[in-house]
Amino acid sequence: QVQLVESGGGLVQAGGSLRLSCAASGGSFSRYGMGWFRQASGEVREFVAAISWTGGVTDYLDSVKDRFTISRDNAKNTVYLQMNSLKPEDTAVYYCAARWRMSVVRTTTTDYDYWGQGTLVTVSS
Repeated sequence: QVQLVESGGGLVQAGGSLRLSCAASGGSFSRYGMGWFRQASGEVREFVAAISWTGGVTDYLDSVKDRFTISRDNAKNTVYLQMNSLKPEDTAVYYCAARWRMSVVRTTTTDYDYWGQGTLVTVSS
């Protein structure tokens, strides 16, 4: 079992950047594939990005490709989401999630075993 804690959210103007972090504890982090999801007010939770447990495979929501980058640092038990060129429509609560030995990237919420509490990202115009 692992515990996940997100950080790095906040208020930023359109065109700005934020770097989200998800710190894991209580398990073998290097064996978990990791994902980022987001949920805007009144909307369903949607897939944003994911990275395999080996770090060799990634996937992104089409609307964030070329703007967001997911990465992991196993030595720090942390996964990151670098968000550049932010838009107001990126405003949402962002959640990180983990799945044991996820060698094939998963994009649905039911594919993940563990979730963090979320961090709020607000992009103003």
